[in-house]
Amino acid sequence: MAKMYPKIEFEAMIVDNCTMQMVSNPQQFDVMVMPNLYGSILDNLASGLTGGAGCVAGASYSAECVVFEPGARHTYAEAVGKNVANPTAMLLCGAKMLQHVNLHFYSDLIRNALAKVYIDGKVKTKDVGGQSTTKDLVYAIIHNLGNKP
Repeated sequence: MAKMYPKIEFEAMIVDNCTMQMVSNPQQFDVMVMPNLYGSILDNLASGLTGGAGCVAGASYSAECVVFEPGARHTYAEAVGKNVANPTAMLLCGAKMLQHVNLHFYSDLIRNALAKVYIDGKVKTKDVGGQSTTKDLVYAIIHNLGNKP
């Protein structure tokens, strides 16, 4: 991959060192490209660092297609019908998909609304230290569509 994009800085790193670097100095990473197994390890670690599986959107690219899914690939089946799941990861997946198909305006609407809600800090689900429900968070995001953080 690096040979195809010579202007982009490339650094090879073994997965055990990479996990340590993710915890101790995560801001050094911008884009990470790796095989699926290593990606699964690192996206679960990143999910834990950011608040949980409900916060991280993932993307798996191939030459033919791309799949957008919550980063930790955790189904959280025990939350079905209880209004307690954090929809952030799924909404970010939608925003990533919109960006991928060049619908940047709509992607930005979702991302900005999410960022505004999180920055305001008034509506948070339990997994990120709040008491709000799934519906509360979704309504807050809808209310902030068109607002910038």
